[in-house]
Amino acid sequence: MAQEAPEEYQKYYVPEQSVWPIVGAVALFLIAVGAANFVVESVREEPGLGGYTLIAGLVMLIVMIFGWFKNQIDESMSGKYSAQLGRSYRQGMLWFIFSEVMFFAAFFGALFYARAIAVPWLGGASNNAMTNEVLWPAFEAMWPLTLTPGGTETQAMGWLGLPLYNTIILLVSSVTLHYAHVGIEENKRGQLKVMLGLTIVLGCIFLGLQGYEYVHAYRDLGLTLQSGIYGNTFFLLTGFHGLHVTLGTIILIVLFLRIMKGHFTSDEHFAFQAGAWYWHFVDVVWVMLFVCVYII
Repeated sequence: MAQEAPEEYQKYYVPEQSVWPIVGAVALFLIAVGAANFVVESVREEPGLGGYTLIAGLVMLIVMIFGWFKNQIDESMSGKYSAQLGRSYRQGMLWFIFSEVMFFAAFFGALFYARAIAVPWLGGASNNAMTNEVLWPAFEAMWPLTLTPGGTETQAMGWLGLPLYNTIILLVSSVTLHYAHVGIEENKRGQLKVMLGLTIVLGCIFLGLQGYEYVHAYRDLGLTLQSGIYGNTFFLLTGFHGLHVTLGTIILIVLFLRIMKGHFTSDEHFAFQAGAWYWHFVDVVWVMLFVCVYII
């Protein structure tokens, strides 16, 4: 006689067809095409549609996120989810964060390859004297590489000042988010709202200071996308991290609005937990980035 499955396995909600995956795919395509063309147009100082395409993709992505989140929220609040589906969401979030780990690992790998292999080789290290003589006889192996083969000079971005302030801000934001998590687990709604709101404010301050840092780099240091491998890796790593902070801030804002509407309980709050996982991951990446890009 077949054994009856536990109650938590007897209900597994299968959502209806949705337009949001298609909208998200189109948005990511526009972002990729727009960003690539925007960079090329900026380097060549030529007018084009890259910037507008990038903005259109970002707007579409934000619309997709809010629309898809709304569908998920409606399904969750209507009691359609089970414990088994909750475990599926947790596994999915962990795999997503793992994919982000590999994403940044590739960029850090490119940084270390340039610093530890390519630059020393150009300087004649490891029996590559001929490489040095043929490609760039006057090359001096150093990092940050502040002189490009075309003769463009730049200044390195120091770790004191804005980078240090941003590091402190993100570390503090992890602490405030932790206490927000404690608040939701102990059903302290006031603590939850204050600490989460403070985390959002800190995230916005971080993004504002990073934008100002980019202005400072271009205007005062001559550190641009044309500044050779150092400028490229600097903006690649910090820029993509900034995009992740932006996404994390949007997620926290959505969670804050839900909390203001009375959503979540001390037992059922995985959406909040997933947002906290993502934010702490972004903070850890920044600490590694701060050490590898700004200090050493």
